[in-house]
Amino acid sequence: MSVFDRRPLRRGRQGQFVVGLGADERAVLASLSGQMRELLADRGDPSLRRLFPPAYSSPDDRECEEEYERLMADDLLARQREALDLLESTAQAEELSAEQLEVWLRALNSIRLLLGTRLGVTEDDEPDPSTSPQHGLYYFLGYLQECGLDSLVGTGPGGE
Repeated sequence: MSVFDRRPLRRGRQGQFVVGLGADERAVLASLSGQMRELLADRGDPSLRRLFPPAYSSPDDRECEEEYERLMADDLLARQREALDLLESTAQAEELSAEQLEVWLRALNSIRLLLGTRLGVTEDDEPDPSTSPQHGLYYFLGYLQECGLDSLVGTGPGGE
């Protein structure tokens, strides 16, 4: 049975959320967290721009953009790292709290954005998971996000 044949993140009892992932899927999430943390350490990677887009779009606002980066860059990086740390440290968990699931979703979104940027995925693309292992991973991360969001807001299968 594939992960796409079941809901890997679903509402459980007493405000908890069940993580129904296999050992390999959990290992992938933990590994991706570590890889993403390494990329964040090297802010020179152009694919990170998608995670930290400019606050000001006009070239005339360069001073404002530099001030924004000076004030916010460390905080934004810290939030990314914290989300990745939690994803990695709870990848083996059988259940998550709502707060933990929200952090998972932030981390999954960041990883997926970075992967999508590297794959050249645009909003108009409908990625085919059979195209390549990377596209399959992109699709898997999106599916996890969908299941997690459905569970949090109480919609979809297992989200009642």
